Amino acid sequence: MKTFLTTAVFAACAAPASWGQALPVYLDDTKPIEQRVEDALGRMTLDEKIAVIHAQSKFSSPGVPRLGIPEFWTDDGPHGVRPDVLWDEWVQAGQTNDSCVAFPALTCLAATWNPSMASAYGKALGEEALYRGKDMILGPGVNIYRTPLGGRNFEYMGEDPCLASRMVVPYIRGLQSNGVAACVKHYALNNDEVYRHQVNVVVGDRALYEIYLPAFKAAVKEGRTWGIMGSYNLYGNQHNCHNRRLLVDILKGEWGYDGVVVSDWGGTHDTRQAIENGLDMEFGTWTDGLVFGLSNAYDNYFMARPYKELIRKGEYTTKELDDKVRRVLRLFFRTSMNRSRGFGSMNSEEHYAVARKVAGEGIVLLKNKGGILPLDTTKALSVLVVGENAIKMMTVGGGSSSLKAQRETLPLDGMRSLLGGKIKVEYARGYVGDTTGNCDGVVAKQSLYDPRTPDELLAEAVEKARKADCVVMFGGLNKGNHQDSEGNDRLDYGLPYGQDRLIEALAKANSNFVYVNISGNAVAMPWKDKVPAIVQGWFLGSTAGEALADVLTGRVNPSGKLPYSWMAKLDDYGAHKLGTYPGTWRDGKKIIDEEYKEGIFVGYRWADKEKLKPTFAFGHGLSYTTFKIGKATADKAEMALGDSITFTVSVTNTGRKAGAEVVQLYVRDCESSLVRPYKELKAFRKVSLAPGETRWVSLTIGTDALSFFDDKAHEWKAEPGEFEAMIGNSSDNLAQKVKFKLK
Repeated sequence: MKTFLTTAVFAACAAPASWGQALPVYLDDTKPIEQRVEDALGRMTLDEKIAVIHAQSKFSSPGVPRLGIPEFWTDDGPHGVRPDVLWDEWVQAGQTNDSCVAFPALTCLAATWNPSMASAYGKALGEEALYRGKDMILGPGVNIYRTPLGGRNFEYMGEDPCLASRMVVPYIRGLQSNGVAACVKHYALNNDEVYRHQVNVVVGDRALYEIYLPAFKAAVKEGRTWGIMGSYNLYGNQHNCHNRRLLVDILKGEWGYDGVVVSDWGGTHDTRQAIENGLDMEFGTWTDGLVFGLSNAYDNYFMARPYKELIRKGEYTTKELDDKVRRVLRLFFRTSMNRSRGFGSMNSEEHYAVARKVAGEGIVLLKNKGGILPLDTTKALSVLVVGENAIKMMTVGGGSSSLKAQRETLPLDGMRSLLGGKIKVEYARGYVGDTTGNCDGVVAKQSLYDPRTPDELLAEAVEKARKADCVVMFGGLNKGNHQDSEGNDRLDYGLPYGQDRLIEALAKANSNFVYVNISGNAVAMPWKDKVPAIVQGWFLGSTAGEALADVLTGRVNPSGKLPYSWMAKLDDYGAHKLGTYPGTWRDGKKIIDEEYKEGIFVGYRWADKEKLKPTFAFGHGLSYTTFKIGKATADKAEMALGDSITFTVSVTNTGRKAGAEVVQLYVRDCESSLVRPYKELKAFRKVSLAPGETRWVSLTIGTDALSFFDDKAHEWKAEPGEFEAMIGNSSDNLAQKVKFKLK
């Protein structure tokens, strides 16, 4: 089969060559991709090679029309396909067919602790992207949750490299099964948003390799991602979109990555560094298209005309250029030139079902004193819903992940729809927060303006709470500036808009009080002991209202587990205790150095080291039923290097409802030549059980799970000696322990 550009065919068929029309050049797509890459590369001119390695619009790069290679289209984001913008501006294109299903944010996906959910998520998102004509989705994100102030934490998969690794691989495979490339971001060390263009991360190799790189490595080695996006920040005094150590030495060298490195939009700063240090495709540099700057803005990108001039002057050969073009051609043949990739689908009920399933599995029941939840829907009740987040759209805002959702069910509507009948649902605002509700031209179809004072709002909520049988408050953060949003970090750990005062007043007014926290981050909860039921509700996308109502009423038994440690105060996080965030300005105030002094001790590793008790531990999550994890056994007492060992435990549903439990296996090195965390997550398995049912769960690890990175030898090492497997259902509840030896 031959591939060609349709417009070229029409031109060639309509007029003889004597008219000056060039005949199309055909590429044989029956050959293996690598042969096709070399064939196309050998036919390309210097101008064509330069053209394919940089953008031609906000989200596209040119193909090679003469060879029948079409334009290549990227799009945000990790949670849904972003609406189209104008060619050269961030302004909405004004289309009516670019709405989407908004899937839950990746913190929620990680909280499912279910790789099959990640696969379904990626596949559905890829189908939506394919239908919209997108060749690459700019996601998923796997940066590590280092501080709860991080503005983009909601886009990532938590604090633990094992959890993020196991969840990102099926996401990528599901997405790319559609012939749409994943672009895993932001590589690397992009752990906070404040000063993101100026911050130079100072971190040791142990932390780099053990904490911050494993999920990216899994994305490359296991997920076979076709794209990696560099991050805005610096490492080793080089910007990460052209960072020699990260991109050339580690990514393409140690890991053998054969895909493309894409710059973050505006992340390229220097032509020579871009040439030499591993960048393959440049997007979003310096200009707002043709609105300001030079009229031929894209031709003046760092890897456009300036690169070509350096080649023409003899300062560079085409060696580096050809490597970049090979990678770009490989990407084309995997995506836009892949004739078997189908057509995709958009806004289908199947996609909404995936979104709702992921949301239901990711919602975390943090506390349920007295069994207040689930709400009893069998008898007449009056339920008071309180809070701005019960009526606020969360699909709009937050930066590049903002979406134009075809529909979004709000929590209040979900409660009213599911409860209905003899259960009366009333509403009180309680507080006023962010009432803007728009982002890059997408405007939330709601009006949140309320002129009342905080005291008036609180008084109304308390008065109604006293008369209700039950109160459910939807509070937390939102997608506004200095909340959960790109480009900013939070300014403090506490809840905004005076919510603490409202929560305490509601808890005093009604003992049947449920607080639902909507956020991608942990928040301070000074009132925790006064509130009987607490739920972490995340940013859940299109089906938020249905999914939250499902869990609150017991239609869905919660099974989510926290993907990060929820500490009592900021100083309980190493980055803040050691005063390293957000870093120190250098002389001249152009670069800020942020030293990761806590090293490998991030999240629960830090809590263990400092003997801190979290508000809610990493891996914590309750259910409406109860489970018993039986005695753990190992299939051997000793293992050799390169060998594996399997641990088996029984899990019994000892309650009256069907539910799912996550069995978590952590490993402790009983004696090491280097300081190591007390324990580290190395395997997990989610298992669904009917009431009274028992199932056996086996978890297998290899010697890689026993290894640490020796920064002096620059290699992974597993030292012979005694280890302990610790098994349970959260990082602070590991009752089953089995010792074994590595020979």
